[in-house]
Amino acid sequence: MKMLRLVLVATFALALAAPAAAQRYTAKQDGDVIELADTSAQMNVSVVWSMSDAWRIQVKGKDLVRSSATLADFQARPGFNGMPLLAPFANRLDETAFYANGKKYNFDLELGNVRGPIPSTGFVNGSKAWQLVEFKADGKGAWVTCKLDFYKNPQYMQQFPFAHTITMTYRVADGALEVRTRLDNLSNEPMPVVIGYHPIFELPDGTRNDWTVSADAKTHWIEIPQRLPTGETQPIENFFGSDRTAIQLGKYALIDDVFTDLVRDANGRATMKLQYNGKELHVSLGPKYKTVLMWSTPLGGGGGGGRGGGAGRGGGQGQGAPAAGGGGAAAAPTPSGPFPVDPAQGVKVAPPAVPPAEGAPAPATKGFIAFEPMVAITNALNLAHKGAYKDLQSIQPGGSWEESFWITTKGY
Repeated sequence: MKMLRLVLVATFALALAAPAAAQRYTAKQDGDVIELADTSAQMNVSVVWSMSDAWRIQVKGKDLVRSSATLADFQARPGFNGMPLLAPFANRLDETAFYANGKKYNFDLELGNVRGPIPSTGFVNGSKAWQLVEFKADGKGAWVTCKLDFYKNPQYMQQFPFAHTITMTYRVADGALEVRTRLDNLSNEPMPVVIGYHPIFELPDGTRNDWTVSADAKTHWIEIPQRLPTGETQPIENFFGSDRTAIQLGKYALIDDVFTDLVRDANGRATMKLQYNGKELHVSLGPKYKTVLMWSTPLGGGGGGGRGGGAGRGGGQGQGAPAAGGGGAAAAPTPSGPFPVDPAQGVKVAPPAVPPAEGAPAPATKGFIAFEPMVAITNALNLAHKGAYKDLQSIQPGGSWEESFWITTKGY
């Protein structure tokens, strides 16, 4: 008995002396930032909760998305760095108005949060009106949830008069980042859902000229140079002239195109891959994301700047316009009529790469590609009204919409 007592005492003492097992997942607050970590996968995600934007996403110290040099820079000028939400509409409209439930809603261009003649990217990106709902970690993951009461902002409601809330959750688990979005329709009419995200991806090795893309999508929407779909479609292979699982970015100049008929796995997810030198970055879209927009400019072609055709990404609402409810000079009114979309102007073949001029300096950046998860195609609201788009989703009064996409890596 005495020996047993000694053994029990020794065991208890060892247990007290032994360091506690390291927790795999952590969620910690540092002022405006919630730091999520998966220590086993060495995935770290820094979310600015007041903006509900992940300004830095890293695996083993390598950035997965384009980020600002400092947190202060990001908070002042988020642009398309981090994980910007495009809402209440993603990408372009062919006039300074949209259609929903058979009615036309004209934008008030004097507010300055929507610009013409081709409005783009919505107007919530950069908003600092998000509320921190919770941040936690347990044995299965670490997460932070933020909420935006869209309906409380009169200038938001003046442009998109559907009362709703947006709730976002960033979760790291098993080496993956999940971005989950919930929309709750508080209005008394069906609310169309046409949101999207704009993450700009890069690999640690090589440049755009070395990288290969694999796309789980079958259909390309033919667009005019102003990046507006004509309503015509074609197989994705017709556009790239190659297997959709082996798209060599270096072969093409500007890519800024919409793809649908996503190829789903057993879990209903469609995956876009960026690959080179044994390293892969995967973006997997849940079933309610019906579209992916791929955007990539050639090396030496402006880096992460404007998009082609007079509807530059650099001039979108998320970059330079004052957030609704804030200050800043109002944009000058522009014509509100439809932008002409002539199918004869449709670009059916991806533009080939243009060799650099003799003596041109080497590119200063490695390049990028944006895999943009979108609920619907560009100009979906207005194309659906014209009968040219059949997959528009909506939320019934009092109902909700919820979906996720995931970011993972291999070979890092």
